Amino acid sequence: MSGNRAVVYVEPGKVEVRDIAYPELVLRDGPGVNPLNVGRKCDHGVILKVVTTNICGSDQHMVRGRTTAPSGLVLGHEITGEVIEVGRDVEFIKRGDLVSVPFNIACGRCRSCKERNTHVCENVNPDRPGSAYGYVDMGGWVGGQSEYVMVPYADFQLLKFPDKEQAMEKILDLTMLSDIFPTGYHGAVSAGVRPGSTVYIAGAGPVGLAAAHSAQLLGAAVVIVGDLNADRLMQARSFGCETVNLREHDDLGEQIENILGVPEVDCAVDCVGFEAHGHGRSHGEAPATVLNTIMQVTRAGGRLGIPGLYVTGDPGASDADAKIGTLKIRFGLGWAKSHTFVTGQTPVMQYHRSLMMSILSGRAQIAKAVNATKITLDEAPAAYAEFDRGASKKFVIDPHGFLQA
Repeated sequence: MSGNRAVVYVEPGKVEVRDIAYPELVLRDGPGVNPLNVGRKCDHGVILKVVTTNICGSDQHMVRGRTTAPSGLVLGHEITGEVIEVGRDVEFIKRGDLVSVPFNIACGRCRSCKERNTHVCENVNPDRPGSAYGYVDMGGWVGGQSEYVMVPYADFQLLKFPDKEQAMEKILDLTMLSDIFPTGYHGAVSAGVRPGSTVYIAGAGPVGLAAAHSAQLLGAAVVIVGDLNADRLMQARSFGCETVNLREHDDLGEQIENILGVPEVDCAVDCVGFEAHGHGRSHGEAPATVLNTIMQVTRAGGRLGIPGLYVTGDPGASDADAKIGTLKIRFGLGWAKSHTFVTGQTPVMQYHRSLMMSILSGRAQIAKAVNATKITLDEAPAAYAEFDRGASKKFVIDPHGFLQA
């Protein structure tokens, strides 16, 4: 039997590459595994040799100690791989297939899945609807920042690339299909972006950049990206976005007016989440800042897409309410302006096939937009630290050296 190595959360601020068990078609006990999921048989699953797996901003929340993630949790929910073992009940996926794995685990059998709401599958997480690989309170499915990983419900979930050779030529783009590209796209779609729209994207991290590129694909007239990080704003400008440095300006409406001639946009997308900071040079963490600001700058009747992560447990929060996900949101303002809010995990399977075709046709250039940067598995701990310092990069882990020149 082969060995296996993976990126593991140790304690706040620390991850390590460790030897872990080679995957089986059963969910074994381990850090974060819900007791009701222990021993769960997955004859409908496959074993993947991981080709690429990405570091996500959502992972950083755990690594910073801002969740209840247990020590020893194997990280990683953005997975692309080659099928090397097929379970007894798998009919259509074959050994040798190169596939993208949606980050949200879904059975394909429950009411939510049948209604295309695969982000809130009712059968994969005993705690609540919805699950993901390598993530706290998501059922305990082992993460994919590893050499090998088990993926359940393979026939339903996996997106097979039609031409393996062509896919490897575009693998830095296609690796974004597991989460970041559909998530950014979902944020833009949820916000109602359409041809001619003016759009504000809060956050120029990888998801914000993906949302900005998605808004362009959807025909937006002007995409404005706001962030506190000058390097990330430079990356947004590299593919045609307008930008606002929120560290230098505390009046976002005024900055939008300087760009558009009016202090509001048609729609907005929150790509920051619960670790938001206030605007201006003197402001610290203020978790409701982005939500309140996008309500202020979005026109009456507009829509707000909110793919940014919000949690029910944040031990590092600045006040007791925020520690349980209770934020001081000006809901009355959103009500008065008849805003539509769309929140929650992204239902990746609603988008990944069409986005794959956009990549294969050359229409979408998502790797360029997010500055995809390949690293080895052993370089992952250093990359986590660099990403936490604000690096304008989307780190793509190459566990087996498939991408190394």
